[in-house]
Amino acid sequence: MIRKWWHDKTAYQIYPKSFCDSNGDGVGDIQGIISRLDYLKSLGVDIIWISPCYPSPWADQGYDISDYYNVDPRFGTMDDMDQLIREARRRDMYILMDLVVNHCSDEHEWFRKACEDPDGKFGKYFYIEDMDPSGGVPCNWRSAFGGSVWEPLPGHPDKCYLHIFHKKQPDLNWENPEVREEVYDIIKWWMERGIAGFRIDAIIDIKKALPFRDYEAGRDDGLCDISAMLENAEGIGEFLGEMRDVAFAPYKALTIGEVFNEKYDELEDFIGENGYFSSMFDFSHVVEGQSRLGCYAHRRIGVDDYKRCVFAAQKRIGDTGFFSNVIENHDRPRAASYYLPESGRTEAGKKCLALAYFMLRGLPFIYQGQEIGMENTVFSSPYEFDDIGTIGEYHVSIDAGLSEEEAMKVASLYSRDNARTPMQWNDGHNAGFSEADPWLPVNPNHKLINANEQTERSDSVYSFYRQLIALRKDPEYRETLVWGDFEPAYEDREGLIAYCRRADRNLLILANLKSEPEKIDIGCEYRILLDNLDPVITHKDETQRSIQLQAWQGVLLELIHPAFEKKHKIG
Repeated sequence: MIRKWWHDKTAYQIYPKSFCDSNGDGVGDIQGIISRLDYLKSLGVDIIWISPCYPSPWADQGYDISDYYNVDPRFGTMDDMDQLIREARRRDMYILMDLVVNHCSDEHEWFRKACEDPDGKFGKYFYIEDMDPSGGVPCNWRSAFGGSVWEPLPGHPDKCYLHIFHKKQPDLNWENPEVREEVYDIIKWWMERGIAGFRIDAIIDIKKALPFRDYEAGRDDGLCDISAMLENAEGIGEFLGEMRDVAFAPYKALTIGEVFNEKYDELEDFIGENGYFSSMFDFSHVVEGQSRLGCYAHRRIGVDDYKRCVFAAQKRIGDTGFFSNVIENHDRPRAASYYLPESGRTEAGKKCLALAYFMLRGLPFIYQGQEIGMENTVFSSPYEFDDIGTIGEYHVSIDAGLSEEEAMKVASLYSRDNARTPMQWNDGHNAGFSEADPWLPVNPNHKLINANEQTERSDSVYSFYRQLIALRKDPEYRETLVWGDFEPAYEDREGLIAYCRRADRNLLILANLKSEPEKIDIGCEYRILLDNLDPVITHKDETQRSIQLQAWQGVLLELIHPAFEKKHKIG
């Protein structure tokens, strides 16, 4: 594997609407991001992925883009964006934009022109089909937010258009080379402005299984899950390879793909030496336990499920490339609330979970607020949900026979709103996010969990993330923690995530993610490099050949083996 400049970096995702409001309108903005760059620099962040901040009617929180060449006035101006790019570069930080090109907004100029003349140039930018005389649609696919993927074309009751997501997000027809050229022009335009690259949204969906046909229905609505179609789609590599060669490669762009269901033997094609993308997220643990029936039928996974998934992913990728490792993002509940039981939802538990994922081989991503241990918020009524997906899942649960209380419990656990509540900067008014009432209510626990308090304390979750990042960049350990081999350890121990990273050092990560202690026979002497229960420990030698981990304790050890030490001249 060829080593790249970004391999030893740490990435951070910003959801701009909820990060920091500089002008007091209750919505985060670009100047707010600029005002917090030093906070991120102090944490150790190198790469900043900014979720969509383009003009949008906000049917799906900005993932329905009406203008790819501008900034939504809610967030500021292009001058603000240029300033952000400059200020980030001045701090040796890199900006990734969100590239959302499976679909656009129905308010985009392309779709408006398609509605005016479905048979003209722009009508071919989308999937516009005739409805049969009885009103039947081309196939029985279900959209990600519920209901048919087909919607009547405005002004043309005899035609319909395809939308895999919200009805205000018409899918772009990637089979049309003119559409692809439009996309490549967008990429080049942003790269010319000085960004480092893109996180690419829902990219696996751009290739449809054509011609349209029905698949076996998965629910009483007679519709099939869209993943059934995607499993039958062939030839996406032609599109992705072209995009890489034409738009990404000339700029040496850093590209992170949101890929959920690539075929097993295609990993090298996606992120190998000449892959379509620089990296892609490891979502193996995200899809684990999911049901096509809806969230109410999901199996909530535990620590051992998580371990099995990520260990399999690490073994699968080997030296092929780099995954991007996440435990949270804007589409997921807060990791502390999802993976940890209430008894483990402490700073010790959150730090232990952080250690378990952060030292995996790959590019670590932190989602805003994760570094201070933010948790799911509190919902008392379905009317408090903002996310269109959550609202849909609540009604799916009701239709499946759950009580209102049971449906609320399901929706509250999985709601994307949990990750989108305002960043908790301090314990004051609106958590220091804004002087005005925020667009989404602040989590009530901001009095206890906030950045201001944690940055002042050496034993906080924030301080532990700083230690993790610093250790990964330390010249003594970078070779091992960035490029070293991954080797599972003690896989049969329940509640324990353990693995080695091996190169010029021999490191062992142990994360006891349960409420009982765990004794581990190490088999050799060791140094303790990091301990989530002791914030000041550094290079402490231990002569015993075992370790007694307390509940929710995580440690990073350097193993001292005579033969290993002699070979690598350690000590």
